[in-house]
Amino acid sequence: MAEADQHSNSSSEPLLPNMIEQEEKISQECRDIISSLPREEGWFHESIYLFQGFWEPAWLIQGALEFQKHFKPRDDDILLVTTPKSGTTWLKAILYATLNRSNFPPNSHNHPLLTNSPHMLLPYMEATHQGDRIDGMASPRLLFTHLPYSALPESVKHSSCKIVFLCRNPKDNFISLWHFANKIRPKTLGTLSLEEAFDKFCRGVSPVGPFWDHVLGYWLESLKRLEKVKFLKFEDVKDRPVATLKILAHFIGHSFSQEEEANGVIDNILSLCSFENLSNLKVNKEGELPDTNIATGAFFRRGQVGDSVNYLSSESIKKLDSIAGKKFGPYGLKF
Repeated sequence: MAEADQHSNSSSEPLLPNMIEQEEKISQECRDIISSLPREEGWFHESIYLFQGFWEPAWLIQGALEFQKHFKPRDDDILLVTTPKSGTTWLKAILYATLNRSNFPPNSHNHPLLTNSPHMLLPYMEATHQGDRIDGMASPRLLFTHLPYSALPESVKHSSCKIVFLCRNPKDNFISLWHFANKIRPKTLGTLSLEEAFDKFCRGVSPVGPFWDHVLGYWLESLKRLEKVKFLKFEDVKDRPVATLKILAHFIGHSFSQEEEANGVIDNILSLCSFENLSNLKVNKEGELPDTNIATGAFFRRGQVGDSVNYLSSESIKKLDSIAGKKFGPYGLKF
């Protein structure tokens, strides 16, 4: 199990820096790079740029460059990767509770998840300066990124660290992303209409998108390297939570013992990390994430499968299904 100071790292430098402040600290090197990149209006930002095949704001491009150049992985690192709004908050909590269950039993009254947003417990690699803080984390380190596989540091690809990837049905992912964008967009950008967001998503202009390439990259790598990349779908985690958690724990090298299963540890983790429990905790519904301008409640909406039918026309559903079929079908990936 991870040592107790896995959690203590969350109390020093913020894991999610203020986006506005970060935009003001862009290095000249990064400014020179983005000056020649394709640009579009972002979902959360005034501008996003096509960098190494994916769309990001300038401050996350700078973070990605630092991550790529300087990160030194350990073989027992665990890197959680998600497409934005695919169940990120949920899986962060599940992985944290699973990895730290010896030091913080999931049914304890002082569990870190009761008083900390899951987003504050895992360093967000392209939004966090590495420094001594991450280097000083106890092993195994639980880390997080939204980067596509192609943009991960070469050091990560060639190490033995584990990668857990989570994605979601593109229709539900799109609707969740659209709602989230309108919760956190600066007022100066106005409301992002469903029609405009849909056009962007289909064209691939979405946060860390194209969504299609992001998902396919990890899918193909998981087929080639089963021991390194675990590919998960939000829908499967929802449908088979106990079985999925057991598989996940085994994959990261922290399987549940028969005694733990008999004592209800798995059920306790799933209860602690359930949408109902997390969304109703004071820390996840009042105020903002420390040192950010994001309301904690923005990360929780419905957490359901199939909600997109309440927003998308039959024509829009057919279009997304058609794109998914063309992009994923030849490789055996279905949602």
